[in-house]
Amino acid sequence: MPLEIAVTDEPSDEALDLIGSGLDQFNLEAAGYADRRALAVLVTDPASGKVVGGLTGRTSLGLWFVDLFHLPPEYRGSGLGSRVLKAAEDEARRRGCRSGVLYTISFQAPDFYVKHGWTVFGEVPCDPPGTCRVFLSKDLSAG
Repeated sequence: MPLEIAVTDEPSDEALDLIGSGLDQFNLEAAGYADRRALAVLVTDPASGKVVGGLTGRTSLGLWFVDLFHLPPEYRGSGLGSRVLKAAEDEARRRGCRSGVLYTISFQAPDFYVKHGWTVFGEVPCDPPGTCRVFLSKDLSAG
């Protein structure tokens, strides 16, 4: 009987774990090690103890991937975003990453990343019309 293929926007934790561990095993066999780990920098309101924003991503095989970065408007422009990004970069370096990679949208924060030493290496048009995904990288060995 042929295998079935299902598309979902709600994969189970079990499915995600199976895919992740399968990839880790493949990397172990190909590279001699598998070091994929989540990396998050969380911004917490001390009064409520609740997370109000932050950065999520992962490190693997010498690369740091930024997945999501969000701060509510009232926390922007104060240097907090720069501190969050620096904390994540420092942790990526501590884990042995040589480079970082991310994408943002042209109406989001490409200039923020460029200001912090990231380099644009590509753009892909997306919606809404007139916008694009902006792909950036950073050499983490430069300090």
